[in-house]
Amino acid sequence: MEGPQIIFVIPLFGGIPVTETIVNSWIIMAAIAILCKFLTHKMQKIPKGRQVIAEKLVLMVENLVDQTMGKKGRKFAPYIATLFAFSLLGSLSSLLGMRPLTADLNTTLGWALVTFFMIQYYNIRTHGVKGYLKGFVQPMPLLLPMNIISEAVNPISMSFRHFGNIAAGVVITSLIYGALASASTLLLGWIPNAFIQSIPILQLGLPAILSIYFDLFTSFLQAFIFCMLTMVFVANVMEE
Repeated sequence: MEGPQIIFVIPLFGGIPVTETIVNSWIIMAAIAILCKFLTHKMQKIPKGRQVIAEKLVLMVENLVDQTMGKKGRKFAPYIATLFAFSLLGSLSSLLGMRPLTADLNTTLGWALVTFFMIQYYNIRTHGVKGYLKGFVQPMPLLLPMNIISEAVNPISMSFRHFGNIAAGVVITSLIYGALASASTLLLGWIPNAFIQSIPILQLGLPAILSIYFDLFTSFLQAFIFCMLTMVFVANVMEE
């Protein structure tokens, strides 16, 4: 699979390339902002219509955060909701012919690094610098190198898990489309009509079934797992 294409270059600092991922990210952010504005426009004390949908979504996120992090984690609900929406819509953008954001390692690694620094911040805030450093030699000083490595690989494992699943789906779907197109040409090659020979008849049906798994199920699952790992890791370091 090829990497994201460069759309244009900003002539600053020797040239700053703007890739598909960056352009699509802004499109997804605009879509989320418009959706939020639409759902929360002219809110009333007695909810009805789209306001009911908005409040239901907020309650679902808050309940998930409460069950995973406890009441003290309620302040993370906006971040978790943003992360989930960005991840889900970024993956589902492939249904519109866009290159999914999460098929770019830079995207998932950036999210994982935000989570990583959040973990370190709340670990120090909860236990102090001394307690934070002491945690690396628990339960025995001999495990110091292993504890450091374990902490450092968290953002790597989170980002590669999300990226790998989405990228693999893109690759597999592309290979199947190509194989079915070739098979269609062979199947219809005996017909003396160039237009009929070009009809990718075998591409109908099976790709749609695969899309349900790779685009819908996998996108939702990976977004959910990423958010759950974020909540679990942060909640663990916030414990006294």
